[in-house]
Amino acid sequence: MRRPRAPVPTLGKIAPTVSTANNTPGLVVLAVDDEKAGMDVLVERLNGNRHVRRVLSAFDATEALLLLSGDDPELAGRKEQGLSVVDAVFADLDMPGLTGMELAKVLAGFKPAPVLVFVTAHSHEAVAAFELGAVDYLLKPAEQPRIDKAMERVLAKIHQNGGGTQSPVPEQRDDEVIPVELAGTTKLVSRASVRWVEAQGDYARLYTSDGSHLVRIPLAQLEERWEKAGFVRIHRSYLVPISLITELRMGGSGYSVVIGHEEKVLPVSRRHTRELKDRLVRGGGA
Repeated sequence: MRRPRAPVPTLGKIAPTVSTANNTPGLVVLAVDDEKAGMDVLVERLNGNRHVRRVLSAFDATEALLLLSGDDPELAGRKEQGLSVVDAVFADLDMPGLTGMELAKVLAGFKPAPVLVFVTAHSHEAVAAFELGAVDYLLKPAEQPRIDKAMERVLAKIHQNGGGTQSPVPEQRDDEVIPVELAGTTKLVSRASVRWVEAQGDYARLYTSDGSHLVRIPLAQLEERWEKAGFVRIHRSYLVPISLITELRMGGSGYSVVIGHEEKVLPVSRRHTRELKDRLVRGGGA
């Protein structure tokens, strides 16, 4: 049940919840949820994360944008330093007025933009959420370990972007996850589990050790997104992690590669052969 709408507080009087680590370096996070019960749980769990120093709250997207453009001294100071106004935004999807998706599109225009995490009671919009650049998608009620996992992804994204936070960011592995929809259920497939990828029209099929998953992402887009993670195009139809290539074979019809312990053989097109050889000689380096 949604909370009764209260008057939007004037800027400067929005009372942020501050973590117990307020006097130590850490992340500034904005929680956006129009339901009081959901907000209370989210703020409590965010404050329970060791990387968080301050949690701001807004009960809809409009209020969030007013807060981010307001006169809070700390937020203004961050802008002057070239930092994101806040390090991360944890936003509900289903809100009156501007939705979480619409809020995300506005936040994407911030320079630099905060890291985005969606928190919702429904899983059906996971694919669209990740297409907007969200690093995680939490289902309510998110328990503390799940919030902590999302915060690790936030930290990894901040580190990947070259900073933007006042807290020291530990080395993280940016293991992107891809949402896969099957029979009304959304499963998150980690990039690290992908053995090879096959193009299927405007879609791509991810092959993992436990099966295959069709995703609504063109192979060319995955090639661009995963290049720095060691994935290489070997054919117009195939993308593979170079670390899993165990053999490069020459046959009557051209070259092929062998992938991992399953010894999957995939063709290598002529136009990709030279680059693949160079990458293998350099040990998979870019």
